[in-house]
Amino acid sequence: MLRMEIALFLVMGFIACVYFSAGRKSTPLHRTFSVLLVVVLIHLLLDGVTVYTVNHLDTVPRLLNDAVHRLFLGSMVLVIYLFYQYIAILVEEETGRPRHLDRVSKTFLAVAELGNFLLPISYTVTPQGNYSSGIYMLIPYGAVAFYLLLCAGRLAINWKQIARKKKLAIGLALLIEVAVCVLQGLNHTWLISGMGVVLMTLSFFLTLENPDILRAELTEQKMSMLYLKSQVNPHFLYNTLDTIRIQAQLNGDKKVADLLMRLVDFFRLSVKVDRQMVALDDELELLEAYMELMCYRYPELQCEYDIDPELGSVQVPNFILQPIVENSLLHGLKNKGYRGTVRISAQKTADGGMEILVCDTGSGFAQGKKASIDQMLLSYAKHPAKLEGNSIGILNVQKRIKLLCGREYGLAYTENPTGGVTAHLLLPVHEEMAK
Repeated sequence: MLRMEIALFLVMGFIACVYFSAGRKSTPLHRTFSVLLVVVLIHLLLDGVTVYTVNHLDTVPRLLNDAVHRLFLGSMVLVIYLFYQYIAILVEEETGRPRHLDRVSKTFLAVAELGNFLLPISYTVTPQGNYSSGIYMLIPYGAVAFYLLLCAGRLAINWKQIARKKKLAIGLALLIEVAVCVLQGLNHTWLISGMGVVLMTLSFFLTLENPDILRAELTEQKMSMLYLKSQVNPHFLYNTLDTIRIQAQLNGDKKVADLLMRLVDFFRLSVKVDRQMVALDDELELLEAYMELMCYRYPELQCEYDIDPELGSVQVPNFILQPIVENSLLHGLKNKGYRGTVRISAQKTADGGMEILVCDTGSGFAQGKKASIDQMLLSYAKHPAKLEGNSIGILNVQKRIKLLCGREYGLAYTENPTGGVTAHLLLPVHEEMAK
């Protein structure tokens, strides 16, 4: 039995290390859970000591055994009280309803702790093991029942207003503790109260307080805000440009009207990112609008396409070609005065996949640059998503391909024998997605 208490203490020690090492804002919920973790560790330590002392009544002095036992049961009452406080704060944050029973819960805690340290303790000795018994035990178990009822009532009253994940976490924790209390009541020698405390704590940690989950939620919120922010200016811009285009057409300036039309098309397609995956034809339409504008701006720049028509409806990650082509222009053809060719091809591979090539006739990689690019693409997972700086496009393209298509797919670069570089995008082809 003692081995179980040691194992539970080690598990909670590890959880506490993970939790306290993760930075987060100091909120009432965070502070309550922090105190809860510390008290749980103390409770488990006392639990282990008590399991030993209560089963060695003949060798451990009665005064020492009683003192440890009172501390153990007092910490158990405090743990369940902190669970109630955590749930009450969580529900208050979710619903905005104040905690009316705070004073009652604190008063009951004081009374329970006072009774715990004043009432006499008695023990029952059995061949299976020893345990504390008598009227004294009504105090801690009565307190546990009282706080569990408060938690259940708080959950039931606010059930519809609480988020699904949170009410499931609370409900699961309460069911676990009730089940452990029932088992402990039916089998007094099992001494498994520590298991219930640990399982309750884990249910909250894994579902609500896990640092990785919180970081993921924060990242998702941040990316959502960046996405919404990115929508505002492009939508405003392409609507304004369309107005200017119509005016240019009314004034008889067809060339300007055509260019503005392609710019409008580019912005219209670039902000249409409501799906992670799009048809290759849609991705190419965006790229063609972009390249027509660039070729008009730089008359000696050419763009060629060689696309297998059977691949037009194959789903690819959204917005992966334009950043690669733009990278070829800025880091390859710019050094040659934008004189040269960009060739985009898409063909099936021998193993049933698809390879998209973006080949340019630019100046190629600077000395040592290819090695650094290769290393960045190889260790893409270690680099955070970039929002500014060099190599933004290719790193983000690599991350999205790996995430959406699988680790066996992705982006790589080779140098052309005649000059320039070629970007290789290896992607899957699913038969139900192709024409």
